[in-house]
Amino acid sequence: MSKYSADDHHFMQRAITLAKLAHYTTSPNPRVGCILVKNNIVIGEGYHHRAGQGHAEVNALAQAGDAAKGATAYVTLEPCSHYGRTPPCAEGLINAGVKKVIAAMVDPNPQVSGKGLMMLSKAGIETSHGLLAQDAQNINIGFVKLMTSGLPFVRCKLAASLDGKTAMASGESKWITSIEARQDVQRLRAQSCAIISGADSVIVDNAQMTVRWAELGELKNSYDEGAIRQPLRVIIDSRNRVTPDLKLFESSSSVLLIRHTIENTHQWPHFVEQVCLPLVKNTQGEDKIDLQALLKLLAKRGLNDILLESGQNLAGAFIEQNLIDELILYQAPKLMGAAGKSLMNFPSIKQLSLAKSLTFKDVRMVGTDLRITAQLSN
Repeated sequence: MSKYSADDHHFMQRAITLAKLAHYTTSPNPRVGCILVKNNIVIGEGYHHRAGQGHAEVNALAQAGDAAKGATAYVTLEPCSHYGRTPPCAEGLINAGVKKVIAAMVDPNPQVSGKGLMMLSKAGIETSHGLLAQDAQNINIGFVKLMTSGLPFVRCKLAASLDGKTAMASGESKWITSIEARQDVQRLRAQSCAIISGADSVIVDNAQMTVRWAELGELKNSYDEGAIRQPLRVIIDSRNRVTPDLKLFESSSSVLLIRHTIENTHQWPHFVEQVCLPLVKNTQGEDKIDLQALLKLLAKRGLNDILLESGQNLAGAFIEQNLIDELILYQAPKLMGAAGKSLMNFPSIKQLSLAKSLTFKDVRMVGTDLRITAQLSN
């Protein structure tokens, strides 16, 4: 029998709903919601809006005021116990006089990891955790992976016709998928800390790789334009082919150029950073940027939710090296013929026994297209 009541489930679910409101704004910080309840009535609620601002508990306590004394706090992530850009939330709950704290999950951050709950317990506050834990983990999948593995969560976005083609032989690809699918991709970008692409995609498509407010669809009804932050744009360019005249540099959001050698020929805008990473040989014996080193670099910067948008070679390389956690494929009801460009390139797979296996997690219609979300079985 569960130690949690139906009311406990109800209030924690409300806290999770609040946390989801920060889905597009608080990254790379975790999305957290908090509800304060007294006599079975919600007296305060809040969520963490964005990095550097008040945490969920702080906002809920501010709303409850003096009524917080004797209340129960339902919080989706264990209250922090350390000083960062804001004071510890555990300390705030203690000072407010709450009598009980229920956390959905223990914070995977080694700086916290049980210390917040311990601080509360030592102050005489009743604590527990585990209520709707999986739901709480799902809304912070990138944060959890970074804290437990040292690497970010990587999604690979692909779009193709029903016969698996991403472009005609000429390179023509606009547009294979519907406007609804393209709006969905904008939402994927908006939730990500960074977008990775290759020099080929940027040069051939002259892509800007930004979140475009006009293409966010119904999401515009829930967020002000200024609230949606732009992800870091990461371009793998080992041969220094990207130049400042490309459309990529018309927007002033940050760009990280991944090189093997620094390029000093051009005058780069202030928002562009060049970083050198080592080369490693791929399955065809070619020298390519070390993708594992790239993910470690992004993880070191705290970037935990990464979107890969690239051509068949780079997508194939990430998947071959088991660096993809989730694949999202938009499949359009079109047939483009054998001469079209294939979805991805796996030079090392020459036998069926070597084929990559996936598990379908979600399949749904987006506009006229099919969106398949799959987990790779590494």
